[in-house]
Amino acid sequence: MSFVFPPTPTVSVPVLGQPERFPVHRIYCVGRNYEEHAKEMGFTGREPPFFFLKPTDSLVVVEAGQTGQMPYPSLTQNLHHEIELVVAIGQGGRNIKAADAAKHIYGYAVGLDMTRRDLQNEMKKQGRPWCIGKAFDHSAPIGPITPMAQAGDVNNAEISLQVNGADRQRSNVAKLIWNVAETIEHLSAAWELQPGDLIYTGTPEGVAAVVAGDTLVGQVAGLGSLQVTVK
Repeated sequence: MSFVFPPTPTVSVPVLGQPERFPVHRIYCVGRNYEEHAKEMGFTGREPPFFFLKPTDSLVVVEAGQTGQMPYPSLTQNLHHEIELVVAIGQGGRNIKAADAAKHIYGYAVGLDMTRRDLQNEMKKQGRPWCIGKAFDHSAPIGPITPMAQAGDVNNAEISLQVNGADRQRSNVAKLIWNVAETIEHLSAAWELQPGDLIYTGTPEGVAAVVAGDTLVGQVAGLGSLQVTVK
């Protein structure tokens, strides 16, 4: 088979302790999935889960022990951090029940859902899609994937983010409105999940702006840390 130009290489994420890498298929993100974050965004309650997608080439893949570099994006003056637990799908499926969701998980990672908040808010006001605020280049930093068997009790893990050494976000994955298994159930009813899918599960309260020169360190207990500098 020939192409009119060379195809883009497969985007992949390193796996802790393994030479093989995790090839990425799609990136799904869950909106407003911690109650306190929903409140700081002007919403309350346990609303039905909703999703948006990011392109695979929006990933900033950070190797273990390294510091990733994220360029400050164009068109915004209000770039926000959102620390998130990322679920890596190893076995696909449609209409997966929450009770069976664990069978479909390959592992977990620490991720950042970076957001051009001013552009997102403007799109909300106009009733238009959020893509320009969420799905831009370099908007999804991610650290190595920890296989599920090595990840510990992720569903009760502390999740946190520091910017230049100061706490910005700190919560627990147990506070997800829709937990990982429930999220997989809802998501797989709308799309057929595939091996290689990543699910950014939502961010806790404390989102705020960063500027060029800031260093972000995100952690989920049992999964190590993700360090990124905004250029």
